[in-house]
Amino acid sequence: MCFLRLFALIGACCLALATPLAAEVRATDITGREVTLPAPAARIVLAEARHLTALGLLHDDPVALVAGWRENKALDPATFAAYRAKFPAIDAIRSVGSGNRDLSVESIIALMPDLVVMPLADARDETLAQARRQIEAAGIPIAFVDFFSHPQENTLPSLAILGTLTGAEARAAEFAAFYTERLERVTTRLAEAAPARPDVFIHAHAVASDCCATVGEGIFNDFVALAGGQNIGAAIVPGVVGKVSLEYLISHDPAFYVASGGLHMAGRGGLVLGAGVDAAQAEASFAALTGAPGMRALGAVREGRAVGVWHMFNDSPSHIALIEYLAQTFHPDLFADLNPEATLAEIDARFAPVDLTGIWWIGGPADD
Repeated sequence: MCFLRLFALIGACCLALATPLAAEVRATDITGREVTLPAPAARIVLAEARHLTALGLLHDDPVALVAGWRENKALDPATFAAYRAKFPAIDAIRSVGSGNRDLSVESIIALMPDLVVMPLADARDETLAQARRQIEAAGIPIAFVDFFSHPQENTLPSLAILGTLTGAEARAAEFAAFYTERLERVTTRLAEAAPARPDVFIHAHAVASDCCATVGEGIFNDFVALAGGQNIGAAIVPGVVGKVSLEYLISHDPAFYVASGGLHMAGRGGLVLGAGVDAAQAEASFAALTGAPGMRALGAVREGRAVGVWHMFNDSPSHIALIEYLAQTFHPDLFADLNPEATLAEIDARFAPVDLTGIWWIGGPADD
């Protein structure tokens, strides 16, 4: 019996030596903080639910990694339905809050996650400072990422951070190469041709009444700039979001009018685009928007230089397709060869875990 125990002990020691230890992983998050994990995170809390789609570019089953999420910026209904159909376990993800400043530390600690992923806005929000300290005091690392505030500079670094911390470095690098190739095609061509940058007005969450919400720095401003346009809101809106009067818009008469919308605008009579939207619904909402009193006074509307785009591109690396679409809209002769629809289709085929159908953009001369 002693020999059997000895052999069992020797066997266990040999197995331990033969089994590689889990490699420690390190990443510098978007705020410059070093995040160290004993092994790639397999149990995550997302402080922003929409970051599930970013994880989805890196993992075939991102839902399996998510133990909890804050539903302050939830997936749109059609995207959630697509994930739920493929990954029923999404219903088991626990809520750890619902509002921008509603974050339950107790719920997060009870889930015992390997990592909490927070948006950059949470790093700057002093009302969440105590929550951040309590989470880290419980031994739970926090990593900050950003696909929203400054997408031009933070998208690929943020994806790399998630890739490193979840053991998907190769997939993150593959998407980065895909993204960079398309972005450089746009930016290099603009640099070489140096066309005039047309004035662009971005009508965010577009609805004809109570006009007009718009953006200053970051978010859609970055997309417009990368595509070769000049956002007129950047000069008058302090910070990220703001509002201008319809009179101001008409008096400045920008060369291009870009409205953003989604399913969330259906109840407000606004522009309806995105996942789960059909062509008839999109066309009717765009016609109602651009046909409203005041909007018809814009030269961009009368002359076929008004377009609508899905607002939810604003928090996803898939926005590379939107940049292509806008570049083609602003400079059609320079970018006639671009195919943003094919770019989205390739993202779906190579990276995304679920298939989405919908209308992502509308308008311009082709729709006259």
